[in-house]
Amino acid sequence: MSLNARIDCGTPALLEFRGPDAVRFLNGQVTQDVRKLDAEKISLPSCVTDAKGRLQFRVWLMKSVDDALWVSATEVDAEALEVRLTRYLIADDVEVKNLSGQWSLVHFTADPNAAPAGVIARDSARFGVAGTDWWIPAGKTVKFPESFPLLEGDALEAFRIAHGVPAWDHELYDGLLPPEAGLDTSDISYHKGCYIGQEVISRIKHAGKLNKRLIHARVDASVSMESVLLDAAGKPAGEITSVSPASFAGKRDIMAYLKRGALEVHFMSPDGTRHPLEVRA
Repeated sequence: MSLNARIDCGTPALLEFRGPDAVRFLNGQVTQDVRKLDAEKISLPSCVTDAKGRLQFRVWLMKSVDDALWVSATEVDAEALEVRLTRYLIADDVEVKNLSGQWSLVHFTADPNAAPAGVIARDSARFGVAGTDWWIPAGKTVKFPESFPLLEGDALEAFRIAHGVPAWDHELYDGLLPPEAGLDTSDISYHKGCYIGQEVISRIKHAGKLNKRLIHARVDASVSMESVLLDAAGKPAGEITSVSPASFAGKRDIMAYLKRGALEVHFMSPDGTRHPLEVRA
């Protein structure tokens, strides 16, 4: 599913870090390499983990127009995020401001060309395809390109699942190991050095073993959130986390966690028909 659209991401929790030690300090708190932000006008996903490497927040990192570091997150409590990210701020020369409510975020699923004056544009793939974020000051009226209609409701959910994008309270939750959700390929740097939880996450990479792994699949359209995933022996093989509200040619996209070693995974319809999963890249 590919289309030009815009997505209203509301007013995310937004923290600003600035000062001589800001990059070094923040690099020790998140899984992404903050130094990558120096190269281009980009926004990068990252995890905030605890000492056991378990997910606490998924955030997006970027630089503002005056080189301050911005950390944003949707559907989270701004104060809780600030408490976590400043917990280890002791002697570092870093100033932190909570800018939540001062900026709104609109994402475009492709490049909408030049942003209006006063709007900060950053390249971002937050919905699984190369796109652009527009950060808009609160109270500012912006005319959006007509070629990018608003994507919302069931259409947005179908788009998210079709592109295998994990969402909080579906695929992501407090205590998850980020590699289980496939975030090791997008949110984690294995070369930047230490951060909270780094030792555990590095150990997982070197061991190459996870108890479960998030997959994106296409199955028979009769699937539902109540469908049970089974392996070749008929034993429970995992759990469905999202089911697309849209179907195509009798098929429907889902996201699910599969147990390690599960083979020939399928679900059974009420009439006893066996429906295999077609795992998608």
